Amino acid sequence: MFTDTLPLVIAQAAPGEGNALMGMLPIILMFVILYFLMIRPQMKRQKEHRKLVEGLAKGDEVITQGGLLGRITKVSDNYVTVDLSAVADKPVETIVQRNAVTTVLPKGTMKTL
Repeated sequence: MFTDTLPLVIAQAAPGEGNALMGMLPIILMFVILYFLMIRPQMKRQKEHRKLVEGLAKGDEVITQGGLLGRITKVSDNYVTVDLSAVADKPVETIVQRNAVTTVLPKGTMKTL
């Protein structure tokens, strides 16, 4: 009784396996697009920022994440000391983490502001 229906069930299941792969294709395609549009550019920005932070040196004019503009006076492993007083008589220095520096400006930018 069951032997007559078994080949029929197997024959019907075989075409469904190909449809399952075609059903997964849009999801796989979505992850590939997500990688190239979001993940890869973010990794590139992180690599550039890491390079910028490693290249910080005394005398560089920088902008921090908080929007402070200043000149680096001291550099240590994890922190930099930034002089915020471009034109004042007394130096105003603050210590910030190296990762907080977002931009290194061209030399002489602070004088033009």
